[in-house]
Amino acid sequence: MAAEEFDELRRSAFAVAYRMLGSVSDAEDVVQEGFIRMHRARERGERIESPRAYLSTVVSRLSLDHLRSARVRRETYVGEWLPEPLVAVSDDDPARKLEMADSLSLAFLVLLESLSPEQRAAFLLRDVFNEPYDRIAEIVGTSEPNARQLVTRARRHVEERRPRFEASPQQRDELAARFFAAAEGGDLEALEELLAYDVVLHGDGGGKVPAITRAIHGRARVARTLIAGLRTVALTFRRQEVNGQPGALVLDREGKVAGVMILDIAGGQVQGVNAIVNPDKLRHLGPVADLRALLGERR
Repeated sequence: MAAEEFDELRRSAFAVAYRMLGSVSDAEDVVQEGFIRMHRARERGERIESPRAYLSTVVSRLSLDHLRSARVRRETYVGEWLPEPLVAVSDDDPARKLEMADSLSLAFLVLLESLSPEQRAAFLLRDVFNEPYDRIAEIVGTSEPNARQLVTRARRHVEERRPRFEASPQQRDELAARFFAAAEGGDLEALEELLAYDVVLHGDGGGKVPAITRAIHGRARVARTLIAGLRTVALTFRRQEVNGQPGALVLDREGKVAGVMILDIAGGQVQGVNAIVNPDKLRHLGPVADLRALLGERR
């Protein structure tokens, strides 16, 4: 298999697995297992007319099995659960990148958590990846009429609750730049001006490091919490697009990753702030800072 073909297959398979699982590391494991199974099938003499379709089917089934087992683990998760941040979207086509960005947002992936594994798989395969119903039925292990019903129910649930963060890329970038400058500079008043009245701050530490365990609501409370946290530990921001949204890597003085922050922007204001500091969800981004040690130093 040529390197170019392998990269294209890997990107398309990862796109499916990540949206199914909300985890970069788990998606990479599933994709690797998919390639192994395809290689073994070829060694057995199986004819694979479409490697992309074959890999997509295998990866979808593996992801579905993983989702079923993951639901039990999520029930014992400490604090709020947020997806592993995806810092870069591997897509050379800007139009396609924009089209797929909405299905990558953290708010969308969290919403998918409220679906059953079968609904999530069927919905993503149909509405995001445009798979035919007969293939969806084969992957999920049901009849075609049932597959259609799964998609319909999931679509209704998603559309009723789906958050919309609409702003031009330029508006988002400008507002994000002002937000991170105010946060890093400790300018409470400037930060509050950028936040919506009912802004929500979500945090995910997974019980591994100090973090908020419940969402914080309201402009004043969110601004004070962010400023207080940044004053406690000497941290800086490196602006980055995360899950198709404006965000930043949060770095310690050695350049190690202490967290990732992602903004939900609409109506010229920041509607939501998502802070991921669980070290297990940051390892794919590079060396991870010891947040507990940093807090101890400041004390």
